[in-house]
Amino acid sequence: MAKKAAKPAGTPALIALARAGITVAVHAYDHDPAETNFGEEAARELGVDPGRVFKTLVTLVDGTPTVAVVPVAGRLDLKALAHAVGGKKAELAPMDLAERKTGYVAGGISPIGQKTRLATVLESGAWELPTIFISGGRRGLDIEITAADLAAVTGAIPAPIARD
Repeated sequence: MAKKAAKPAGTPALIALARAGITVAVHAYDHDPAETNFGEEAARELGVDPGRVFKTLVTLVDGTPTVAVVPVAGRLDLKALAHAVGGKKAELAPMDLAERKTGYVAGGISPIGQKTRLATVLESGAWELPTIFISGGRRGLDIEITAADLAAVTGAIPAPIARD
C-alpha cells in the first residue's frame, strides 16, 4: 500500500507559495483581538512603513468577485479597479461573501491560496518597492514578498488602483 505524501504545514497561502517554489519572509506578531484596522496594526507591530503593507480587498466588479491589493496607507479607487478589469462598476463585497470565496477570515484574507481563485489586481506602485507585506492567511501573520512573485503566484495584473 502506497503512503500518502505529507501535507505541507501552514496556511493555504504558505502552502501555495511552497508549491510554487517561491521563498518569502514570514513575519508573525501578536494580533490584538480588539483591533479592527488590521493593516495599520501589521505596519505598527512589524515596524514597517504603511506604504509597504498592502491590504487584500474582495470586491464585486459588475457582480464578479475580484481581488484588489492596495497599500493600507491609501484607499482603493473602485472606478480604476473596474476599468483595470474591463468592467463598469465596482463595489466592496459583503464580508461573508469575501470569507466564503477566499476561505479566509476578514483581517486575514490573503491574495494567495484562496479557496476560489479570483481575478486579482495589484496596485502598480508595488513594483517600485523592493518588497511588500501582505496577509499570510490569518490575523497576526504577514508575508514579505516581491510584487513580481505575488503576481506570479496569483496571476495578478498591475494597475493604478490606489489613491491617497
